[in-house]
Amino acid sequence: MREPLRRAFDVLVSATILALTSPILAVAIVAIRLESRGHPIYRQRRIGRDGEAFDVIKLRTMVSGAEQMGAGLAVDDGDSRITRIGALLRRTSIDELPNLVNVLRGEMSIIGPRPTVPVQVAQYTDRQRGRLTLRPGITGWAQVNGRASLPWPKRIELDLWYVEHATTALDLRILWLTARMLVTGHGLYKGETGGWVDPPGGAAG
Repeated sequence: MREPLRRAFDVLVSATILALTSPILAVAIVAIRLESRGHPIYRQRRIGRDGEAFDVIKLRTMVSGAEQMGAGLAVDDGDSRITRIGALLRRTSIDELPNLVNVLRGEMSIIGPRPTVPVQVAQYTDRQRGRLTLRPGITGWAQVNGRASLPWPKRIELDLWYVEHATTALDLRILWLTARMLVTGHGLYKGETGGWVDPPGGAAG
């Protein structure tokens, strides 16, 4: 999609979905507060288009302060830091609905490479920084081709392929595959091969 059309699509879709799902979000927020201490909204610094930093907004699915416990940023199926309601929110992707606020702000798009944390972007090669030429998305080509179960280098390559080949037809295909993925939950966790692997001397947080 061309930029003005993409932006209009983003605003229309995100505003509509937020309006339709507001009762679900309200129930989820209450359930999070009842189950564990801490704010129900989770914010994490991510890197967006052209390297601009912003705070991505999600529903909290883990115990408060989880990033300073256990495996840090790495999360896998059965992680003890995930709350009971959090596991349900992750399985249904309801935890990512507040990302739509980021879309309305212009920090994200409906479709694009998922935004990553600064420590990961700092390890990008010049070629991999091409991933930052588009607004990050709620869903994208890498998301529908394995999601978190993909090895990190493959996720980047899929995102770079999307940057070079983005078309309206491809975006529609991604939307269809995303809807199917939400039903199956495939690729939600990193498993044995997926996710970020720290380079020597590096840390994912």
